[in-house]
Amino acid sequence: MKKTSTRLADGRELIYYDERDDAVREAADGRPLGPVSTTSEIREDRLLGDAVAIASHRQGRTYHPPADECPLCPSSGDRLSEIPDSSYDVVVFENRFPSLAGDAGRCEVVCFTADHDASFADLTPGQARLVLDAWTDRTAELSHLPAVKQVFCFENRGAEIGVTLGHPHGQIYAYPFVTPRTGLMLRSLAGHKERTGGRNLFDDVLADERAGERVVLEGEHWVAFVPYAAHWPYEVHLYPKRRVPDLLALDEAARTEFPQLYLELLRRFDRIFDEAVPDGADGTVPSGTRSPTPYIAAWHQAPFGALEGHEGVTRDDFALHLELFTIRRTSGKLKFLAGSESGMSVFINDVPPEAAAERLREVASS
Repeated sequence: MKKTSTRLADGRELIYYDERDDAVREAADGRPLGPVSTTSEIREDRLLGDAVAIASHRQGRTYHPPADECPLCPSSGDRLSEIPDSSYDVVVFENRFPSLAGDAGRCEVVCFTADHDASFADLTPGQARLVLDAWTDRTAELSHLPAVKQVFCFENRGAEIGVTLGHPHGQIYAYPFVTPRTGLMLRSLAGHKERTGGRNLFDDVLADERAGERVVLEGEHWVAFVPYAAHWPYEVHLYPKRRVPDLLALDEAARTEFPQLYLELLRRFDRIFDEAVPDGADGTVPSGTRSPTPYIAAWHQAPFGALEGHEGVTRDDFALHLELFTIRRTSGKLKFLAGSESGMSVFINDVPPEAAAERLREVASS
């Protein structure tokens, strides 16, 4: 992997990640951009003890542009985008409309490929490995920022999820605090360790799932399963078999195997519904046209620094894992976060996890 760092016209950092060591990235950003102006601030909810990012400047962000105006495609001729070069493998850059900025953290965009019409599932294993290397590098770099406590790499896909740019991409949030979801995991981890005389909760959960009926895929170094208490209709957790706290700690064997299993998992997600899409004119379905499954793919990594409030637990007790889930519960129907979920954080899942695992095992990815 070759890494080339440069700056956009407004001073934001942009980094090219190339598979070839001889790649040259010298294109300059020719856009007349003004300085980035953000209003991000973090406010604490005194009743719940969590944090809310207030970012009113995001109201003006780019919203569903036509394909020929996509800001994530390479620049071409007079059409200048966020990526100055005419091609790229993987690119990461600071978000112009960040949810977190300055002392409140940092937000970055990760472009998986220059192909506007592709998806992560269309990548080759080599391309997927390059994305993994980019996630790892950014986790390392962002962890050194004084304000950052946790790095979160994720992908939102599909208009149903709320994606406003159709180009295949993800994001990285560097939070100045430990997120509430991670805090709950750490609390459970500490409690389990105390109750069981030092046993690790992640290890025990993984062992139980591997011995059960909800495993979807398993390789030499990774295993994917639908969790016992899945919140979402189709939800899969992907764990390295050797517990590590973050992406930086993965060994070469796990890095090499990851693309094959993850790409297979994404392709199965795209086939669980096999939903045809009418063309909008006479209701007919063009040959080969299918509605891609909307999903969120989220990496869970250990926070950096001391784990305050979680006595007896260290970073090494945490287990890196990826959670992949869709809000689609069946063809043409979405899972909405209604009263119980949104009002009380109590999920109600219409699809038994065992049935979801069986469905994901039976679908082919060809």
